[in-house]
This record gives sequence, C-alpha cells and structure tokens, in this order.
Amino acid sequence: MISKSILRKKYKALRHELSEEAVHDLSLKIANMSLRLPIWDKTNYHIFLPISEKKEINTEYLLHILHGKDKTVIVPKADFESGEMIHYILQENTHLSLSKHGIPEPVSGITVTPKDIEVVFVPLLCFDKTGTRIGYGKGFYDRFLAKCSPNTQIIGLSFFAAEDKIEADTTDIPLDFCVTPTTIYRF
Repeated sequence: MISKSILRKKYKALRHELSEEAVHDLSLKIANMSLRLPIWDKTNYHIFLPISEKKEINTEYLLHILHGKDKTVIVPKADFESGEMIHYILQENTHLSLSKHGIPEPVSGITVTPKDIEVVFVPLLCFDKTGTRIGYGKGFYDRFLAKCSPNTQIIGLSFFAAEDKIEADTTDIPLDFCVTPTTIYRF
C-alpha cells in the first residue's frame, strides 16, 4: 500500500502535466459520463468550483447539466480557521470571488445545511477500488460529509483510474461512485 503523501505528490504531478485543452476535454467527458449515474431524480446537488491553477476538473459542464435539469446547485465556501465549509445555493445573482487559496467562492447568499444535500460531487486527487479517496489533506470534505444524511450520494470526479488500495483513516468517508472520462466506478 502506497502512503497518502506519495500518492498526493504523484497525482499532483500527473495533473500538472495535463494541458489546458486536456483538462477541458477530460472534464467534458466526465460530465457526459455522469449522465449515466442513477442520481438524477434528486433535487439538491452540491458541487465544487475548481481551482484552475491546480488543474482541477472543470465542473462548468456539470453545472450546465444541473441547471438544464432544473436542479438546486449548492457550492461551498471554506473557512480555513474553523476547518468547516458553509454551503450556498448558487443563483444567477450569486457573486463569486477568488479566495486567497484560489478557490472561487460565493461572497454571500442563501445557506443550506448538509442534511438537506442529496448528492455531493467531491474533488479528489486519487481514489481506490473500494471508494477511499485522497484529497489535499485538510479534511474539509470528510467533516462535511459526516454531517450529511446517510442517504446522500457521494460522487468522486477523477481524471485518472482507480488505485488498487489506499490506506484509509477512520474519519475517511467513502465514495458511492467515482466518475472518470471512461468509467463509472460503483462502490
């Protein structure tokens, strides 16, 4: 089993090697693959807005799908002092601002509790065949997901295929699905 720190370095390097065109092409393929997920009967969808300098998956294509299906879209705002996230409904008039960490975040708006969120699209660096994921290591998503309903569907989005096995901590919340450009993994 490879350590989380080694996997973080590996996948940050792999993402860094992707061209802007590849990021957009792969992100579009992930959005199209997501249409095959059994999640589209829900109402409240939480999605991350990408840190473009870290070449995260461009969720703009998923946002178009969600808006086209008349879903309520919720986006996070990270509080690095408390380690928690506040969740805002993304509306046409929602003003977004880049945080000092390069994260597009709502300035203000209508907040939603984690219990009201039915589907969460989760950012990650990598994941394994059991649904364990590795993020940047701050624990924002694990703390947030622990407060969601047990019925909330947790969907990872990844440019890359699954690792065989990643070490899991007791606080790690597993994925229900992970969508890559070519495959949907179900856990």
